[in-house]
Amino acid sequence: MAIETVPEWMAELEEEDLVFIKKFVLASGSMKEVAAEYKVTYPTVRLRLDRLIQKIRLSEDTAADPYIALIKRLTVSDKLDFDTAKVLISAYKKTKGES
Repeated sequence: MAIETVPEWMAELEEEDLVFIKKFVLASGSMKEVAAEYKVTYPTVRLRLDRLIQKIRLSEDTAADPYIALIKRLTVSDKLDFDTAKVLISAYKKTKGES
């Protein structure tokens, strides 16, 4: 795949997410094997995979408001707590006349 054809969802991922995806694929999707490679527990790998899935879903939602999508990405990346994200999104929607 040429660099110009990298899907947008993939281009938006951080380098460590791409490394994780590569390791996951090379482990044939075995979270147990990935956990052993990272020297973490299975639930830790499961959590990371779930967050990665959320990031991909958010980036694929092209109809989403860019500001709201940014807030959601920050929340999924643990750069913003969930309660603060809800407050920001709610206040933003009020300024736009949404409920």
